[in-house]
Amino acid sequence: MHFNAGNFPVDIVLFGLIALFLVLRLRSILGKRTGLERPAVMPGPRPVPVGPVVDTRAEPVPPPTAHEIPEPSSAVGQVLNRIRDHERGFDPAEFLRGAEAAFRRIVTAYAAGDRATLRDSLTPEAFSAFDGAIAAREAEGQTQRSEIRSINQAQLLDATLVEGGEPGGRWRASIDVRFVSDQISLLLGRDGQPVSGADAVTELADLWTFERLLGAPKGTEPGWRLAAARSA
Repeated sequence: MHFNAGNFPVDIVLFGLIALFLVLRLRSILGKRTGLERPAVMPGPRPVPVGPVVDTRAEPVPPPTAHEIPEPSSAVGQVLNRIRDHERGFDPAEFLRGAEAAFRRIVTAYAAGDRATLRDSLTPEAFSAFDGAIAAREAEGQTQRSEIRSINQAQLLDATLVEGGEPGGRWRASIDVRFVSDQISLLLGRDGQPVSGADAVTELADLWTFERLLGAPKGTEPGWRLAAARSA
């Protein structure tokens, strides 16, 4: 086919060249997509710096001691009522709280050989027995390790009231308390090796007898003191 200059579509060719130029220009600026490019990722929030991890978990707290008091109508309850008649302000619940504190104090003092604390907390007869045990332990070069982890039960078991030969006809009261506790109780020899007991938490049951001379003006007589202690 032959074309002459008059019939050649110069304007169409010109527009085509301009369009080709624009396409090539855009390709050079935007680049060519092949379908393998990763999708654009929007930046997320910056991570918050984290310090060293600290374990804030505390040692488990032992449950409170279960205090058991006889019913007022029971035989022991009636003796407690009579003690109240002779000792104004006596309260069995308050007595048990004090007995629990004394249990902790005396066990710790005995292990440490703290005779001053024991002398204030024990009757003279009981102190003599405790002092003799401490002296024998010291003579052998032994060390007592006692650690009360918890007192699970403090049970008021029995009570007696006796009118003795006290000045002014005063009455002497005694109360038995059974303690059930979780303890580490271990006697170590001179060489540091165990002689008796166990280096592990063990449940122990003890029966302690507390005594008091009733009716004395407040502050003039010792309070309730340990008179005897034995395994229950």
